[in-house]
Amino acid sequence: MWSLYMVLNPLLFLLLFGYCPSVTIRPKEGWQVYSSAQDADGRCICTVVAPEQNLCSRDAKGRQLRQLLEKVQNMSQSIEVLNLRTQRDFQYIMRMESQIKGLRSKFRQIESDRKTLVNKNFQELKGKMESLQPLIPVLEQYKTDAKLISQFKEEIRNLSGVLMGIQEEMGAYDYEELQQRVLNLENRLRNCMSKLTCGKLMKITGPLTVKTSGTRFGAWMTDPLASPKNNRVWYMDSYTNNKIVKEYKSVADFVAGVESRTYNLPFKWAGTNHVVYNGSLYYNKMQSNIIVRYSFETGRVVTQRALELAGFHNVYPYTWGGFSDIDLMADELGLWAVYATNQNAGNIVISQLNPDTLQILNTWNTEYSKRNAGESFMICGTLYITNSHLTGAKVYYAYSTKTSTYEYTDIPFHNQYFHMSMLDYNARDRTLYGWNNGHQVLFNVTLFHIIKTEDDS
Repeated sequence: MWSLYMVLNPLLFLLLFGYCPSVTIRPKEGWQVYSSAQDADGRCICTVVAPEQNLCSRDAKGRQLRQLLEKVQNMSQSIEVLNLRTQRDFQYIMRMESQIKGLRSKFRQIESDRKTLVNKNFQELKGKMESLQPLIPVLEQYKTDAKLISQFKEEIRNLSGVLMGIQEEMGAYDYEELQQRVLNLENRLRNCMSKLTCGKLMKITGPLTVKTSGTRFGAWMTDPLASPKNNRVWYMDSYTNNKIVKEYKSVADFVAGVESRTYNLPFKWAGTNHVVYNGSLYYNKMQSNIIVRYSFETGRVVTQRALELAGFHNVYPYTWGGFSDIDLMADELGLWAVYATNQNAGNIVISQLNPDTLQILNTWNTEYSKRNAGESFMICGTLYITNSHLTGAKVYYAYSTKTSTYEYTDIPFHNQYFHMSMLDYNARDRTLYGWNNGHQVLFNVTLFHIIKTEDDS
């Protein structure tokens, strides 16, 4: 069994299939894919490094095949030279043949009249023999060429056998079939990329400033569970004394300021850490630890429930204050609440919530102080915490609910407008939504994915 290791950045840089990678990857480690949601032009980017494959291990035979082909070409050139020389010598021998026939007639004439013509014919015969003298090295060269051609024939016969053996062994890897294999692998990789969900945060790039509006503090978001055609945007300005939610049909309408609907919530909210999930708004009711679920479809509160023991009203806020005690967020695994309690010494507590009833499904206690955190967001069940809300902030701490372990990280991001009062991950867009000192911004994230193939057991 072998695994495909993948990291999230969407271009299929499928430089992988035609070449063996220069990096060393054990076959069982499989694919490494680094990808992100999109580049500056909105295109999907995925950089892929292929593992060592059987095809790559055939390079030695490929080199042998090329060497054999070069040898055959050299032999073909040598045979061509021999052929030209043979044609030249053949013409020379044709001329010699007529002279030999003349010698035969001279011998007959000498036999009939030896006495009178001996001297004259002897001189003529001597001249003819001298003219035939150059034929001797030609005939010797013929012997040498004949041996060489015989050797060539034998070597070509041997080469043919070797080539046939290589062809039988590598028959499945001729150019057309290799090309088809590349296409099949590309399709498999695209299918794999379409199934990418969870991964480990590696990098944050941006931001892209979408709009400048509102006060220094606020929240804006889209629904990660909405259909691809549903791109509604919700906008909640300020962190207190407000209960007006503005809705826009698309990001373009949001930028243009074209509202499609306004919701007047029954309760004012506290903080900026709200989330829209599967058609409902989840927010912290002002001056309480109560979580409210409000349905946009019905325009009513569906559920509300107290988050027991959770601090509120600036008891355990983020570093910037703003009644940010309770942070509601969503990722690929569901709905979450991040807060702090006296029982956990003011350190961050993570709870996974039932999105329908708001009941706590599971809870994890961390050792990171809530008051020392700038912002936080969940990706694939891991909580990432920034060390500040100001310039120079970075993702400093990560807690995995899967393994109940933490690690210190060093992932910087550009706090372009100096003050971050909202930072939430959207699993559908694979981006971070931020409210950056009155600017609504987007950050791109790079994730490292681990994908199991069908061959895995």
